[in-house]
This record gives sequence, C-alpha cells and structure tokens, in this order.
Amino acid sequence: MIKRREFLRRFTALFVIFFSGCLNENDKAIEEKNITIKEGIPLEKSMKSKVYIIKTSDRLSGIRELLKYFDVGGLSGKKVAIKANYNSQDPFPASTHIETLGALVDALNEKKVSLVLAERSGMGDTGKTLEGTGVSELAKKKGMEVVNLDVLKSSDWIRIKGSRWKRGFLFPRVFSEADAIVQTCCFKTHRYGGHFTMSLKNSVGMVAKYDPEDGYNYMAELHSSRYQRHMIAQINTAYEPAFVIMDGIKGFSAGGPDTGTLIEPGIMIASKDRVALDAVGVAVLRIYGTTPEVSKGLIFEQEQIAMAAELGLGVSGPEGIGIIPVNTEALDICSRIKNEL
Repeated sequence: MIKRREFLRRFTALFVIFFSGCLNENDKAIEEKNITIKEGIPLEKSMKSKVYIIKTSDRLSGIRELLKYFDVGGLSGKKVAIKANYNSQDPFPASTHIETLGALVDALNEKKVSLVLAERSGMGDTGKTLEGTGVSELAKKKGMEVVNLDVLKSSDWIRIKGSRWKRGFLFPRVFSEADAIVQTCCFKTHRYGGHFTMSLKNSVGMVAKYDPEDGYNYMAELHSSRYQRHMIAQINTAYEPAFVIMDGIKGFSAGGPDTGTLIEPGIMIASKDRVALDAVGVAVLRIYGTTPEVSKGLIFEQEQIAMAAELGLGVSGPEGIGIIPVNTEALDICSRIKNEL
C-alpha cells in the first residue's frame, strides 16, 4: 500500500508533468538565474589584459589586422551572435558604421560560422532602425539572420536576478545559447546617466525593455535609478564575449548617444576584456577633453568600470592592462593612453 506522503509526491509530480505539457511556448515561465561574481585569478606580471590599438581610417583593413590577435578560426562551424550598436537611426558614431559591421561579418563568414545579429533600439523602433541603418539589407546580402529583440516571447528570455535590479533583467536566449558572442561598439559619451557608452553600456541593448509577461519596463527602472551605472555593469555578468571591437575612428566627447561633440581619434581598439577596453576608451576621451563626469577621479573609479571590475568581469586596475600598438602610427596615442590610465 502506498503511504499518504508517497501518494502526494507522485500526484504532485504527475500534475506538474500534465500541466506543463498543456502550456504553449508563449505561456512558459521565464527561466531564472542569479548574477554570479567571477573569482579573480591572480595573474603573473607578464599576463595582462591585452588591448590592441590600430591607427587607421580604413575599417576593412583595420578589422582584419585586429582579428589576427584572436582565435577567429576556433569559431569555425559554430553559431556566433553579434551585438552591434543600433540604438537609433542616427549615423556613426551614434550607430555602428555599416562598413564596420560588413567587415566583421565578412571575416566571420570566411570561417563558415552561422551568424545572427540581435538588437534592441532604445531610441526608436528596432525594426525601422535596422532598416534605416542598412543592417537588414546587409544581412540579406551576406546570409546573416537578424533578430528583433522587441518581439520575442516569454520563452525566448532568461531572467538574471540579483543586486541592484528590483526583479532582475531579461537576457535573450539568442545570445545565451550561442556558441560565441562578438560585440562591436561605438566610442562616445552618454548624457542620460551612463556617462559613457562603450562595450559595457552597449550590452544594455541586449536586454528586454518590457517584460512580455506583464509589461514591466526595465529601461524605465534603469534610467531612473541612482545605481544606473552599477546596473549597466551587472548586465555584463550574463555573457562573456569572444572579443570586442570598438570603432574609435570618430566619437562623441560630449553629448551622446545619438548626437554630440564630434572628435576624430582615427583608431580602432579590440580586446577580450570589456573592463580594460572601456578604461582605454575613457582615457582617450580624457585626452581629447570630455565631460566633467567622465573627467572626474581615477578611471577605475568610474562607476561602470569599478562595478564591472568588482564583479570579476575584467582587469581590476590599470596595471593589469597591456596596451599593444598594431602599427607604428598608433605608437603616439598608445603612449598617451598609458600616461592617462
């Protein structure tokens, strides 16, 4: 005879199996995970987070040179998700230059990868933004899938819980289930509380604005929070990029993200380490003259960078960054960056 406790256990299990089988894809609950803090691994003095800098105005050759420093061949045959910067339809440096995206896609296609670009535009309709910036047309020509994050259903998201976010944030499966993530970001300041927008801030366009289950507005929470820059860093715990390329041929030293004071450093920067990359980017902004917020204090005291370092997402200080000029033309700016860090 089955005991009452055993009967209830079996009944509950059967009920869960039956009920879950009745749910369609739109009704499935969003999977939940917690923010995890990576434990820092002590590095030898010779082992630094490498940041590669090339002085160029030619995006095609610049990207090809930078990619020589990463194991792009190891991505062969894999599914690679790209996060670019298409927050609005405003031209570069507000948005990723179509030549930058095209050069990156071509280099990856040569390795026979399966490519998908996923995007959410914070300052406009995502579909229209991707059409207006030429991304949709480029994707068709080059055989790349495009995912509009604004139209995903509940089962397409994972909830990352913890810390400053009141109910966590939603991260898309198109990124979490990819074999690798590649990011290309712009180089600019941010007048809506981010202070600067580079690789860490670009990750905000990976997460949901609205919760598909109840319409909760995560971006309203982010932009109204005194902890906005901490929350930006926390988004980055959801993934680790294979590499990031920052297009610093032009940038905004004030204003941003859509319009601002134009500067032309004429450089492209790449690294696996988002913290090191953004620290270098802030150093370049300071060299050219930037906002009081970005100029204040030590670079590793900037809240985005400080929180990201605390979470173990990259290097913990300037001494851990290795600046590598890719061509002789980059020697001067690399020297100035080292002094600024």
